[in-house]
Amino acid sequence: MPTRILPAVGDADAVRSITTLLSQLPDAEPVAPVTDSTQLVDTLARLAAESVDELPEVVLVHERIGPVPALELIREVALRFPAVGVILVTSDAGPGLFQAAMDYGARGLVALPLHYEELAARVSVVAQWSVGVRRHLGSGGEVLTGAGGTVVTVSGAKGGVGATVTAVQLALAAQASGRSTALLDLDLQTGDVASYLDVQFRRSVVDLAAITDISPRVLADAVFRHDSGLALLLAPAEGERGEDVTDRAARAVVGALRSRYDVVVIDCGAQLGGAGAAAVETADRALLVTTPDVVAVRGAKRAVRMWDRLQIRKAEETTVVVNRHTRTTEIQPPLIARITGTPVAATTIPAHYKELQGAVDAGRLHELDGRSTVRQALWGLAAELGLVTAPVSARKPGRAVALRRRRGGAG
Repeated sequence: MPTRILPAVGDADAVRSITTLLSQLPDAEPVAPVTDSTQLVDTLARLAAESVDELPEVVLVHERIGPVPALELIREVALRFPAVGVILVTSDAGPGLFQAAMDYGARGLVALPLHYEELAARVSVVAQWSVGVRRHLGSGGEVLTGAGGTVVTVSGAKGGVGATVTAVQLALAAQASGRSTALLDLDLQTGDVASYLDVQFRRSVVDLAAITDISPRVLADAVFRHDSGLALLLAPAEGERGEDVTDRAARAVVGALRSRYDVVVIDCGAQLGGAGAAAVETADRALLVTTPDVVAVRGAKRAVRMWDRLQIRKAEETTVVVNRHTRTTEIQPPLIARITGTPVAATTIPAHYKELQGAVDAGRLHELDGRSTVRQALWGLAAELGLVTAPVSARKPGRAVALRRRRGGAG
């Protein structure tokens, strides 16, 4: 059986030299190369959705791939597609980089300029490893083989537009529909998820910042299990500690959560830092919450343009959510779509803050009345985004929790 090899190379000259050499390898079936990290992950996710057997046995990652750095990309591929063997192609073949590549999940390393014998030997070994993993999967091994869970980021066009309330309710809707759900607070200096859900906590996302390989046990120690069933990974109580969460750490945390939960909702707040940018860049869906007023819509336009300039996310890949919407306001969703250049969610959130006030003031947003038009709209938004497996808007929040408590369960 031929070995399928997918090169991930951004440089045109390198693409030509690598594909030419790959075509000379015995029993090799080079796949059309991808030119950036996003295209690589999207391609593997599409193939994995069909079957693990559709995935290439070997992926070659060139050291100058972008925009995600090569080692970070290798970590993500290894985490999400463990049946794929990754080889790093680099001009630095020293022991330090070799060890780092192995730590990030690579199965091998080949030096530039490429030599036929070295490449053939490394591809052969990695392909055999990949075939062995797939044989194990076929015998019932419990290994993550698909694209992992769905990651949705929620950012605010400016402070106070309702990003955190939106993130919390989207996560609650997904959890209530039967999908395992994690809620990550990456508003690192001013995160309020804990306050909205009446949580006292000791550990936060900062405790994972310095860990290179986040194992399921390490992740479980940092996550807070809420009464609603949500897995919470919270922002630090001391805002200055948020600086410890780098973009690299954020990628590792999001990758670990994605591998363990069906849905991961991330509250990124209104300020863009390295961690938030990394989350938005790697998310399956990126939401930008705005209110229908001039200042907020200008803020949304500014954020969209900044994301595009920094190559974090294209405007057409960002979805604007309109909060506190009324039919009488002059700024309606179609106008917001034209101003920002983005799609706007079909579901708008009505301007009924009084429905929220009691639950917000009590820090019990998870107990918001199911008859609330705000909650119904937000859970409808979750359905629009594909985060729920069945209609959940008719369920009363907290009912399952109450039943567990009457039975003596702890949730």
